[in-house]
Amino acid sequence: MYNETTSSPYKPPCQKLDVKQTASQLLPPLYSFVFIFGFIGNALVFLVLIKCKKLKSMTDIYLLNLAISDLLFVITLPFWAHHAADQWVFGNGLCKVLTGFYHLGFFGGVFFIILLTIDRYLAIVHAVISLKARTVTSGILTSVATWGVAGFASLPAIIFTKSQKEANQHTCSPQYPWHQFYLWKNFQALEMHLLGLVLPLIVMLFCYSEIIKILLRCRNEKKKHKAVRLIFVIMIIYFLFWTPYNIVLLLHTFGPNDCESSKRLDRAMQITETLAMTHCCINPVIYAFVGEKFRQNLSAFFCKYIVPHLCKQCSIFHGETLDPVNSTYSRATGEQDISTGL
Repeated sequence: MYNETTSSPYKPPCQKLDVKQTASQLLPPLYSFVFIFGFIGNALVFLVLIKCKKLKSMTDIYLLNLAISDLLFVITLPFWAHHAADQWVFGNGLCKVLTGFYHLGFFGGVFFIILLTIDRYLAIVHAVISLKARTVTSGILTSVATWGVAGFASLPAIIFTKSQKEANQHTCSPQYPWHQFYLWKNFQALEMHLLGLVLPLIVMLFCYSEIIKILLRCRNEKKKHKAVRLIFVIMIIYFLFWTPYNIVLLLHTFGPNDCESSKRLDRAMQITETLAMTHCCINPVIYAFVGEKFRQNLSAFFCKYIVPHLCKQCSIFHGETLDPVNSTYSRATGEQDISTGL
């Protein structure tokens, strides 16, 4: 959610009409693109997990919650697109609610990616020991706790973001107390940086390095190379999309604070934040669609629920019961194919 920087109470406000004009032209189409593809992809993941997979493992629980996080995130984008194109016309209440959804979706998405990473680590590195721990009940309990932590991390943004009139236009942006302006501004920037980049980096580096050690001992060369390749894709994509935004955010908060530098960083924020947002469109691909079992369930979902409505004359679909989960799901371990890591 791009917002023009809240002016410091200790210096004259910087006029950013040119930055606002650039945002009004650039951001609405970009936000619309992310919204369309992010909503469709994550909605499909949600429906397939509910209708076909029946949430039979901890991995399924985490994938479902990751999809919910991304959906919370993307449903706010049409409102931010309108805000960038014109002004905030939805009132203070919706300003706070959508800010809450945005940050809850952001932190929830990060935390469930971390949980999926740890889940893969336990399933592959400690396969036997983790059998009793990696249950649906454990997945539900840890998910509830994770949403609680994400909600707590979102509180400062919800509290300080509000709708107010600035320069003859209504905005929905952070408004920190003057006597604690830099404290809260710096806190929120560091929170986004530490929880959105540093923590996932530490967890991924540790877990995936241990997973790779195990996979390198695998005798099946094809599956080994496929799994290792997917691990690198997951890590590289995450940090490729989020690192630029985090760097610009830190520069924006702790770098030069003259007006021209602030304008340049505002433009950089517009680009890098939109790039980071598109990661929610990639999540369904790298965490769900790449898995062979998930693709089978996706095909079954379309054949069972979508195709009959599109082609009612094709009676073959109406009498067919497709449940590939039963033939591919291992009740002993609750595991998916190691070759995809999912």
